[in-house]
Amino acid sequence: MAGRLILRRPSPTTVSFTVSNASRQTSTPAKILYYLQVLLRALVFVCVVFFNIARLRHSFFNQDGFLVRWNTIWSSPLGSLVSRSVDSYSSWVVVLVSAIIIYGVFRKGYTEESLLVIRGLGIQTSTSSLTYLSKASTRFIPTTQIQDIVIHEAFKGFEVRFYLAIIVDGEPEVVVVFPKLLPNRAILEEVWRGSRHCLYDSKS
Repeated sequence: MAGRLILRRPSPTTVSFTVSNASRQTSTPAKILYYLQVLLRALVFVCVVFFNIARLRHSFFNQDGFLVRWNTIWSSPLGSLVSRSVDSYSSWVVVLVSAIIIYGVFRKGYTEESLLVIRGLGIQTSTSSLTYLSKASTRFIPTTQIQDIVIHEAFKGFEVRFYLAIIVDGEPEVVVVFPKLLPNRAILEEVWRGSRHCLYDSKS
């Protein structure tokens, strides 16, 4: 899976490597397309919420509130159309379809994986979550437990792939860095050199 490397150096003793396959919003058309996608996601989410409110209108949304006049909404042409459409399906179908659509709305279309190296403390690996509603999965490895950082090669199907790995003291298996994206060898070598330089070179 293709990815690009983003390098940050917050301090002389800290370096962050991030590999991402997200599209770049550098040009004006790309920025416009991005904001249109955000607007479309928000519109779809509002529609799903409105359909579910229409499904529950007899139980919870049948009286006029302080801010919303539900009776006026349900008697309007759009409200009547939505009410008839929702009533033609069973509750479990509405819930299932709504859950699928909401998952699609909040699903990220990209993956980001990072390696944060702090001299004297250790290394933190991070992989972004699938949706905007959940947090990224992270792991911190203290310097005292790091035996080495190496580049290995392995077979993935009929293809030879290189991967960056951390050998941790007391663990039978290595910790793979960027396990989902598996960037190319040139990126791995740059991360390998930069991480070792930050960890072990006191003059960097």
